[in-house]
Order: sequence, then structure tokens, then C-alpha cells
Amino acid sequence: MNSELRQDLVSGDWVVIVPKRVKRLEQFIKKEKRIKSPIKGCPFENPQKSGNEQPTLIYPQNSKLKTQNFSGWQVQVIPNKYPALIRKNVCPAVLKNGPYSVIEGIGHHDLVITRDHHKNFPLLDKKSANLVFQAFQERYRILIKDSCSAYVSIFHNWGPKAGASIYHPHYQIISIPVVPPDIGHSLSGSADYFKKNKKCVHCVMIEWEKRIKKRIVYENKGAIVFTPFVSREPFELRIFPKKHLPCFEDTSKQDLELVVEALQKALTKIEIKLNDPDYNFFIHTAPILNKKNYKHYHWHIEIQPKISISAGFELGTGIEITVVDPDEAARILR
Repeated sequence: MNSELRQDLVSGDWVVIVPKRVKRLEQFIKKEKRIKSPIKGCPFENPQKSGNEQPTLIYPQNSKLKTQNFSGWQVQVIPNKYPALIRKNVCPAVLKNGPYSVIEGIGHHDLVITRDHHKNFPLLDKKSANLVFQAFQERYRILIKDSCSAYVSIFHNWGPKAGASIYHPHYQIISIPVVPPDIGHSLSGSADYFKKNKKCVHCVMIEWEKRIKKRIVYENKGAIVFTPFVSREPFELRIFPKKHLPCFEDTSKQDLELVVEALQKALTKIEIKLNDPDYNFFIHTAPILNKKNYKHYHWHIEIQPKISISAGFELGTGIEITVVDPDEAARILR
């Protein structure tokens, strides 16, 4: 395959696919083994004894959990000790600093912590994995009651190259008073597509991937995983619920469990085939306010393994160069 410029169907962004720049898969397989941090001294092994606040939510929701040490917990949601945004009972005003607009960093920043020190998401048992997403959803539903919040971001950083400063598996939930630019582009792109074609752009992509069967990595009756035709990174994956669902928080328990299963399968494939690279996964969903305006949207999860490094061309143009054909990436991961 020769080099191609491909335009994203949603955002309109361009990427360059240059598969001939890489000759062997070994160039992407991580050479060194993951350094496992010792349990002793880990601040998340016993979060409250380490000076963290009491849990906002705790699972299993069991009255037998002791008030002080929560000895039976499997998943807990706590306020981040070092938050990116601070909690206040007032909404931030838009201020001016010369020609610049400024909003005070008011919002919420939570951590979702799982019990086992060494079990990242693909290694969790089915019940624990579903508890993580139950925690995401329940905390999300609480945060959207805050009239100051415009968007809730849910994400996971696995490994130092992905931004994780602590080894113990944990996930983050941040509510912010603005809609992030990447989400804004995705929303406007999907709205434009719907206006022109009367179809959800993500549903169209799902239908196409199911038809050609080149880039699907995994699917079950309620969720699908594939490498995007316009991949920004090597081995990037997208996970969609098959039902057209604009809002993560409105997804049923049954549908969410099928998405969780697909996410675990996808991450397991990345871990095995690429020798456990660092990665990020994050949820893209409709904003909190005026939900009726986003019926065209389709929430999903994106996974980006930390394999390649953006250099001068990418940083200078905003156009990513991807050196693995998405078709080949899917074949390898399958």
C-alpha cells in the first residue's frame, strides 16, 4: 500500500497513513518488562490511611463495610488529593485578562480505585470490571446535577508513558465548566453529517466495518471494536455500543456490560500482541447541558497505545502520521 491522506468522517481532520515506513512488527513491541511498584508505601492500597478523603462511592454497596477501614471494598471513588480543578459552591465567571478569556478552575476531580495492586483493567474479573463502570456511571449522574459543569471526562492512564504517576490501577473523572475542543469538533462534525445525510455518522462507520470485515478486532451482540480507517496512532481502537446511544449515563446495565466485555477483550489483545504497552483509554459522550441537542451523537471509548511519538511534522501541522495500516493492525490484534 502506498501513502495516503485520509480525512476523518467526523472531525474533518486529515491523517497520513505511511505503512511502508515500518518493515517489522517488532519495531512496535515493547522490549522491556513493566516495572511493578511494590505494595508497601502505595497510597492506594489503603486510601484513607494514606490521608485521602472518605469515599464518595464504595463498592460493593454493603452495610457490613466498616465505617473506618472499609475492609471489604473492591472499588471506591474518592476526591483527588491533588485535583486539577477545585470544588466550590459557585459557578466560575468568564473574566478578561487583556485580550484573553479566563475562567477559574472550578469543577470536580475524582479517582476510581480498584483493590488489587497488580490487576489493571484487562486482568480484572468480570464483576470488578463492571463495578468500575458502575462507579463511572453513578458518579457521572451525581456530577451532572452540578449546574456549573458543562462536561464530564472519564479516562484511564496506564503506565508512565501514558501519564500515570502511580502504578496501582486507578481511573479519573473530571468535570469542567467548558466543553473541550476535541469533543466540540466531534459534536459539530457528527451534527453536520446528520444534517446532510439524516444518519448518525458513527452508526454509518459501524455498518461499514461490519460489511467489509477488515478492521473489526472483536464484537459481541451489543458492542464492537475496530481500528479506525482514519487512525491517528498505530493500533488505535474504538469501542462502540451497537445501539445508537448519545449519552454514556443513560446506557442500560445490560448494554454497558457488553461494552465493558469488549473493552477488556481489546485491552487484553493489546497487552498480549504488543507486550503490554502503556496506553490511555477515554470515553467520548454528549455534554451535560441541552442533551436533546445531541441526539445525533453516539458515545464511545477510544484506546490509544503509547507506541509512536509526535514529531515536528505532527506538531507543526496537526496532521498525524500513522505508520501501521489500520487493516494490518486489526489483523495483528485479532
